[in-house]
Amino acid sequence: MSRLPRLAVLMIALIVATTAVAGPQEDDRAREAVRVLTDIQRIPESGIPDKLLDEARGIVVVPDALKIGLVLGGRRGHGLLSVKNPDGTWSSPSFVKLTGGSIGFQAGVQSADIVLVFRSDRGLDSIVNGKVTLGADAGVAAGPVGRNAATATDGQLKAEIWSWSRARGLFAGVALDGAVLSIDDEANEAVYGRDTTPRMIFEGRAHGQPSNAVVDFRDRLEEASAIARNARSHSDADARARNGSAPLTTPSRTAAVPAPVQPATPQTQPQPAPFETVESPVQAEPLP
Repeated sequence: MSRLPRLAVLMIALIVATTAVAGPQEDDRAREAVRVLTDIQRIPESGIPDKLLDEARGIVVVPDALKIGLVLGGRRGHGLLSVKNPDGTWSSPSFVKLTGGSIGFQAGVQSADIVLVFRSDRGLDSIVNGKVTLGADAGVAAGPVGRNAATATDGQLKAEIWSWSRARGLFAGVALDGAVLSIDDEANEAVYGRDTTPRMIFEGRAHGQPSNAVVDFRDRLEEASAIARNARSHSDADARARNGSAPLTTPSRTAAVPAPVQPATPQTQPQPAPFETVESPVQAEPLP
């Protein structure tokens, strides 16, 4: 074997070896992200509201993010980001990193699942172009819990990103001001091929095909969004049914039916029935 073919074989073997090391690591990360999405679906009364899942422009899931503190604190985790396509489906996921620090009295190590829901495209554009600092480049608020939770405070409505964390048990809103969310280019290249950009992944133009574990994340996200959309449609239909049937059952409507008018006599003319005073107005539940 000549020197040139031998060198080519060595390079191919090196590439295969690198892929074998990186692939399982990223697959494990994707499987853990799928676990988080599955857990969200299992807790309807304390999960992420259906409205936010249905209307989200992008979703980040960071499983088992580590928070370490001893006066100076730090947070680090690796996860996946998918964005919503124009047709309402979800894109293949890009790999991301979440890092941050804090100062204050703190000690200990904690592992938590973190979910970020993007409500607009502005924050997504920042992360696609490199990184976004939560609370600085994009407003972030602790998300409400419960499938039918209200989202009506002024500060929350201005937030572009909602955030949740689950260390033990149920999800809860968490403040992540100062945390930095950035693209994990190394992981993306290990999964999709060399020189793959996030935009190529989101637009379906990546060089390589992701593994089944990575595809499962997108499929589970589709499933979670479909469940949220169906729950919202049923809730809206129930609200419309309640509002439509309420006027037929309220006492004020029943009492408003006039009594039969007696025939007029030559001495007296028939008098119209007087308007009744409604003691309590009809209460109708507002549409969500």
